[in-house]
Amino acid sequence: MSTAKNFYREIAPLSAGDSFLVFDRVKDSFDFPVHYHPEFEINFILNGKGVRRVVGDNIEEIDNVELVLIGPNLYHGWELNKCTNKKIHEITIQFHNDLFHESLLARRIMNPIRDMFNRSIHGILFSKKTAEELTPRLVRLSKLDGMDYFLEITSLLYDLANSRNQRLLSTYTVDYDKFDDYDKMKLVYEYVQKHFADKITLDDVASVASMSIISFNRFIKKRTGKTFVNYINDIRIGYAARWLVEKDMSVSEVAFKSGFNNIANFNRSFKAIKNCTPSQYREDFSGLKRIL
Repeated sequence: MSTAKNFYREIAPLSAGDSFLVFDRVKDSFDFPVHYHPEFEINFILNGKGVRRVVGDNIEEIDNVELVLIGPNLYHGWELNKCTNKKIHEITIQFHNDLFHESLLARRIMNPIRDMFNRSIHGILFSKKTAEELTPRLVRLSKLDGMDYFLEITSLLYDLANSRNQRLLSTYTVDYDKFDDYDKMKLVYEYVQKHFADKITLDDVASVASMSIISFNRFIKKRTGKTFVNYINDIRIGYAARWLVEKDMSVSEVAFKSGFNNIANFNRSFKAIKNCTPSQYREDFSGLKRIL
């Protein structure tokens, strides 16, 4: 299996105060380059027969309906491949890898979910029957709010954990010691998350990591595959993408709120990262809900 430097680390638009993120959209194309992120991800696809799925070292063409759970930092992606359907329905659920604390997962009632999370380091494909049975609940999910939203996703996780005929996808698993959540990168990430809307200098962040500027430049490039500026922009664009869908703000308001000091730079950075303009991105998404 290729190493992390061949794939990009996705910055999910989840803040520390969020519980779950749901994307619900119908698209005529379906290409998500291989990437990874520390959040758990449930991915449901309807009308996607012929799409090629990559999870770790597993590569397969999917059927018309598919439901998978991807564990933290496991490489994954999808390609349109042989699929000709113009109405591919995708629902993606992401949540922090520490949302369910170990003390909660240790309770007997949570044992199935805990065991499923442990298996998810390989990626889990659920049976076609399970995917079909849960389709109405997954489709309805983005229309819920508040505690109903939280409880329904938790209930879905429990039903998935107890479902039959699950299949592990990848023989490859993640070496967690290599990821940023367990070293100085975590300090950098937390600092940038807190100050992304402000002016952040290289000296500021190098100081947080207790490094010289030269050492930090090498460090950030090695850990993320990006320059310091590109890493900051990734996080800012992540928040901008969230607000474009969630908030009734103009593109310029979103740009300045996410830390860009001019609209031209924002538009250029957004298109480079998301492969579309902010306005196109806003039009492309529907049904996005989040617990704050």
